[in-house]
Amino acid sequence: MEKNFYPWFKREDIDGFFALFQNNLANFVLIAVSMSAMGFPASIVYGKVIPGVAMSVLFGNLYYAKLAEKLALKEKRKDVTALAYGVSTPVMFIYLFGVLRPALELTGDPELAWKIGLGACFIGGVIEVLGSFIGKFVHKHLPRAAMLGALAGVAFAFIGGEMFFMTYELPIAGMVVLVIMLIGFIAKKPLPFKIPAALFAIVIGTFLAYTVGGQDMSQVREGLGSFGFYLPMPTLGLFEGLMFMAREMAGLFAILLPISIYNFVETMNNVEAMASAGDRYDVAEAQLADGLGTLFGTFFGGVFPTTVYIASIGSKWMNAGRGYSILNGFVFLLASTFGVVAVMAKIIPMAVIAPILVFVGISMVTQAFGTVDKKHFPAVVIAMFPYFANYLMTRFNGGAGEVVAKLSSGIVPLGQGAMFTGIVWGAILVFLIDGEYRKASVTSICAALLTATGFMHAPKLALFFDARFVTAYVLVAIIFEGYRRYDAMLAHQSEPIRKKADEVMPVDGLAASEQ
Repeated sequence: MEKNFYPWFKREDIDGFFALFQNNLANFVLIAVSMSAMGFPASIVYGKVIPGVAMSVLFGNLYYAKLAEKLALKEKRKDVTALAYGVSTPVMFIYLFGVLRPALELTGDPELAWKIGLGACFIGGVIEVLGSFIGKFVHKHLPRAAMLGALAGVAFAFIGGEMFFMTYELPIAGMVVLVIMLIGFIAKKPLPFKIPAALFAIVIGTFLAYTVGGQDMSQVREGLGSFGFYLPMPTLGLFEGLMFMAREMAGLFAILLPISIYNFVETMNNVEAMASAGDRYDVAEAQLADGLGTLFGTFFGGVFPTTVYIASIGSKWMNAGRGYSILNGFVFLLASTFGVVAVMAKIIPMAVIAPILVFVGISMVTQAFGTVDKKHFPAVVIAMFPYFANYLMTRFNGGAGEVVAKLSSGIVPLGQGAMFTGIVWGAILVFLIDGEYRKASVTSICAALLTATGFMHAPKLALFFDARFVTAYVLVAIIFEGYRRYDAMLAHQSEPIRKKADEVMPVDGLAASEQ
């Protein structure tokens, strides 16, 4: 069968493009606004990061368009829909607030902080690639409640919580935007003229900010002056970033490993969801493509991992093909190259973007509870707590360290390596609820090893930084193993009683009594 039987573009691709375009545009603007608010200069944000992310998005969209053609030829049908692809939204926020901001605060050098971000993103891409080989094993053995609970902790403290504060910095615009987001996305009510809720909220919020909200009109003039030519340029800055991480910020691995695992597991889930809609792509190849796309972007300045979107299902329902994916990739390359993203990010106030992030935080926490068994809800909750400590530690320990210490001496060690700590305690509680005491014990030993090497409860990688925590995890492991044996003994003792009861009252107990 000839390749051209599968069209490059069809009418339905237009709807698919706008749906995917809106998703990616929101992420691009959020990246630009957030990094600018942190203190990264325009030369890095618009000259390096945004073009680099655009290159990553282009790579992935072209790859998945080709993969769609491959599937169409294999199954001899024209109705194949390419997988939707872009910046992973939950992972993006982890990199913004868990990698880039700490790197900038530690170094005070935006250029070096950006290179650290490149190194971190490169490591994330490598882990994504490895996901194509170990993804199924991790998916099977890592409790979902533990992983999502740890991410929910980030969402609650850094994304939803802190952005709620910023919403009130321009209350007229901020609250209106928040209400529009809640109506459109939480209550799922239609908005006037069927305008997408996020777009409607940004337009109305920006208008209010500059008219009655107190935003200085000079921002508009500055924004319009941001049109320019930001050509993606190759860079090897990731290697300097990797070397600095190895010396000063190796603890970032405690964030990168679990969030990258989350990323390739979500790719697996989204590809499997697409299979249920009729397009059966190879999961391992999709995970490999995500990793390669992320790695490709780091060589052009991008610092955010990419992934397959769950929005792929929506594109399938629209009967889109591969054209929407190709168009999306080239449009974002042009938008980043000619400064369109820079203009939008300069004009839109952070207080208008913040309520959208509040919604993102709400959705991430809700997802954590909505996609796990109800009996595992307590595991999600306990996995969230370490990032509350991490928030207090990162926000107040520098300028108000004495206040934090007086509040509790446990805040800082609990906040160090919070992602691992959240996953550990979430997993332990899942295993306890399910009666898998041996797995709980093994998890505790893993926690002891992570602590002994400085991935948890230590400011940097170091052997036995605080042996008390290592001892505590080993003791907990012994308790779980002891209880496993105690539980088995109780079960053994109750076995004769159960057998005797079966003899007296067989399964067909009613029939026996009638005889």
